[in-house]
Amino acid sequence: MKADVLRGMQALTQRTWSHDSSCHIGDLAWQRLMHVGREDEWSTRLWEVDGEVRAWGWSQAPGDLQLYVDPAHPELADEVLVHFGPKTVTTLDRATHVLDALRRNGYVRSDGPYLAYLTRALTGLPEPMLPKGFTVRSVTADDLVHRVAVHQAAWPATRVNEQSYRAVTAAWPYRAGLDWVVVAPDGSFAASCLVWFDEANGVGLLEPVGTDARFRRLGLGRSVCLAALRALRAEGAREAVVYPVAGDSRHPAALPLYEALGFAPYARSVDYLR
Repeated sequence: MKADVLRGMQALTQRTWSHDSSCHIGDLAWQRLMHVGREDEWSTRLWEVDGEVRAWGWSQAPGDLQLYVDPAHPELADEVLVHFGPKTVTTLDRATHVLDALRRNGYVRSDGPYLAYLTRALTGLPEPMLPKGFTVRSVTADDLVHRVAVHQAAWPATRVNEQSYRAVTAAWPYRAGLDWVVVAPDGSFAASCLVWFDEANGVGLLEPVGTDARFRRLGLGRSVCLAALRALRAEGAREAVVYPVAGDSRHPAALPLYEALGFAPYARSVDYLR
């Protein structure tokens, strides 16, 4: 994937980010780079006005589309939909300018599984509490193999590997100081939390978070998130968001974890079909 395409998508997302936005600059970096060799599976197009990206569409599968449109140029949503002609579109229930375009173009909302969007102010963060022998720290350049291993242990079906994670760490706005792991007594990594900081908007995104199945139910997911959130606050952030999180039974542990950390839902995904 061309780096200028990703940066164009991120530039629009950062410039217009709010709680009405369906994605975050870090979400884009992770989703576009977490798996190598997928570019041939995707179709992406940017729309520019006066030399600035004002809309983009990203089709990750035939008939499916993710789009992001500058609220100041709502008419571009129609152009994106006409260009891709998707059967299914997933967006945010607060993105009213996109919802209006979907309805104008004959799409109907489909009620079914949804994804929750969560937020938390970075005040009142408690200290991480770890079992005896466990420690928590941010990663270093020498940790790549172990960092990938803990992600693979948490997500056995993942296509993340050393090559793709190296690409992630080279992408803007990745910071090693916001990539945190819990180290088990045997030296292996037991849990991880990566935070992406949008400095212009003062908001960080947790993506991804996971715990090796051998170490679950020890509170390690909570601890690694708290350590990462405290590091995010030290960088100057005011808010953290998590999305998307399954709002149904597909991942029953995720939503309770974040709610126990003080995150609260503020929006949800919606699917529109034609």
